Amino acid sequence: MGTVIDSHFLALTAIITVSILNSQFQFHLYFIYLLIYLININININLQFAYQLLFFIITALLKFDKVTDFAGSTNFVIIAVLTFVIKGSWHFRQIILTLFVVLWGLRLAFFLLLRIIQWGEDRRFDQMRNNLGKLAIFWIFQAVWVWAVSLPVTVVNATDRNPFLQSVDLIGWLMWAVGFMIEGTADQQKLNFKRSPENRGKWCNAGLWKYTRHPNYFGEILLWWGIFVASTPILDRAEWLVIIGPIFLTLLLLFISGIPLLEESADKKFGNVDGYRVYKQRTSPLIPLPPAVYGKLPTWFKSVFLFEFPLYSRNFPPEEQIWYRTSSGKSGDAMKIG
Repeated sequence: MGTVIDSHFLALTAIITVSILNSQFQFHLYFIYLLIYLININININLQFAYQLLFFIITALLKFDKVTDFAGSTNFVIIAVLTFVIKGSWHFRQIILTLFVVLWGLRLAFFLLLRIIQWGEDRRFDQMRNNLGKLAIFWIFQAVWVWAVSLPVTVVNATDRNPFLQSVDLIGWLMWAVGFMIEGTADQQKLNFKRSPENRGKWCNAGLWKYTRHPNYFGEILLWWGIFVASTPILDRAEWLVIIGPIFLTLLLLFISGIPLLEESADKKFGNVDGYRVYKQRTSPLIPLPPAVYGKLPTWFKSVFLFEFPLYSRNFPPEEQIWYRTSSGKSGDAMKIG
């Protein structure tokens, strides 16, 4: 009987010992995972601020602002690659999403660099070049932009979770692919339009620009939401806060540095041109739609569902107060009275 008790006791102690060792092993794995996770987040924060600081110094000292957009776009690439490499082992989602960010960042960086080299100075900095405070605020904001928008891929690259392929993965990848093609196509179409001497002094309404006044921004917003959607299978608890990334980008382009600035500039240049007024009234600000459809929609529907905010028409001259001009920009003889 004693032997049986001893055997049961040994078996029990063996089970307890293995359980403790297993718990310790799991704790160590969790600790290692947490450490890698924190390292990735730390790399994201420190690297992107250091990278932006470097280009801020170049801009401030040399009054050279041609590298501004290049610095922002390539910062995404560096963060994605380093947070990917530092982990040492990778799964399929990490490879795909890192590749997506690299492709997007490199295309945009070199496109914007070549464009500003051709066009000359960046007019956004006309009031900042000699104001160090304003210049610093701009670069700090750009660093925050890079950090926030990169959050989904940063968290994906930090995790060991790798669930089976899901439908949201495919949906996210498709959103990214469509957005990437739209943004790239729109950028090239506008560049080609402006290169043509016969289009000098005109607004771009060619290609995708017939269906939305800002197709490049639509593509950019769509592809980053796609990256977020594709990251959701691995997100857990507080990690869902990475939704801050695409939300921040969307709000930035809709209300701060994207559409409002371009709408204000275009309205000041072409607000008295009859053809531009028709274009603006019949063309969606963001989501591509046929002009014949968009032009017939009620104003409240455009504002609620299609982002046609009053903010975009602050500098749009009222119909009864404009000087009539043709699409070529020639003024008529009198003020047009509605």
